[in-house]
Amino acid sequence: MPDAPKRRVVITGMGCVTPIGNDLETAWKGILEGKSGAGPITHFDHSAFEVHFAHEVKNFDSTARMDAKEAKRTDRFVHFALAAAKMASEMALLTPGSFDSERAGAVYASGIGGIRSIEDQYERYKIKGPKRISSFTIPFLMINDACGQLAIDFGLKGPNYATVSACSSSAHAIGLAMRHIQWGEADIMFTGGSEAGISILGLGAFINMGALSTRNDDPAAASRPFDRDRDGFVLGEGAGAVVLEELGHARARNAPILAEILGYGFTDDAHHITAPDDQGDGASRAMRRAIADSGLSPSDIGYVNAHGTSTPLNDRTEAAALKHVFGARLGAGTAVSSTKGHTGHLLGAAGAIEAIFTVMAIRDGVVPPTINFRTPDPECDIDVTPNRPRRKDIRYALSNNLGFGGHNASLCLARCDS
Repeated sequence: MPDAPKRRVVITGMGCVTPIGNDLETAWKGILEGKSGAGPITHFDHSAFEVHFAHEVKNFDSTARMDAKEAKRTDRFVHFALAAAKMASEMALLTPGSFDSERAGAVYASGIGGIRSIEDQYERYKIKGPKRISSFTIPFLMINDACGQLAIDFGLKGPNYATVSACSSSAHAIGLAMRHIQWGEADIMFTGGSEAGISILGLGAFINMGALSTRNDDPAAASRPFDRDRDGFVLGEGAGAVVLEELGHARARNAPILAEILGYGFTDDAHHITAPDDQGDGASRAMRRAIADSGLSPSDIGYVNAHGTSTPLNDRTEAAALKHVFGARLGAGTAVSSTKGHTGHLLGAAGAIEAIFTVMAIRDGVVPPTINFRTPDPECDIDVTPNRPRRKDIRYALSNNLGFGGHNASLCLARCDS
């Protein structure tokens, strides 16, 4: 790590494509209204599967923000990524030629990339033979295709790469993008994550490992984080994009300053490839590191957007980790909620979407609700802001993500008052 003082990093633009709205304000309105994006799967024939629902993005036109020819040469997860990034750039007042391209870059994430394109091309091979496999298949499936396309579309010639760490992927991306600015390697970074994993392989594999809710009779209430009767997560899709900028650079061009990103904490459980450490040690260490990296103490944190997947193991483990870090402050002092009941689990895009919602919570002074919470779980005995939002002045907040592979990530976000 460089010895020079870290430069301050702020958020000047945000954009999203979600199952509850294809722009930021619509999605945030859906969060506060307790809306669920769950419904029957429409992407493919799911009749042979045990689960028939997911949180799909609806009414999305990939050609609204990208050329039709370009859309045919890229996967759906890239379509989401570019749409979200263009919304973020518009909010940040970034236009071509308005910034030094060699001082701008992208760190952008996905957990599984172009899985639907892999399926599509294999079907073409089976029906029409190897000569009909598209020459664009490799770009289709590359997780780094999203950040590469961002570089082309926005002229980003600085640091550029993808991060892949399951459900922590885009939280890692945001933290690393922040570091490039703090260390003086860039002035502007596009970051976030995208996922389009509602597919035959994605659905079938998660069902067979016992990770998904099977509440086909009530999809909207299937994802119920921290509830005693939770039975698994619900697949989601979408993207979140954030423009990070050095504070002085943002002020010099009169950019809107939405929040400040103060620090991050990344750890691993070193325990099991899919199951979290029962004691929540890795998650609690990630939170403590994010807080310490920000120069704060646990008592400063007003809100935690929990990973809160609605799986029996995750929620119990995360509740334990939260208690380790915040103790008696949980509730009135440090509020907690999970927004996955609204959006489902966006896998590699979860960290970006949830960091964005955390910024909105800081902006509006409101804790978003954990919807579908009906029956308290003695093993998750924390106040999770059930079913209705609460007014709260929030200066500092954490956004948590915990991924397969034991990956834990926590981002510390703050109101920027000076």
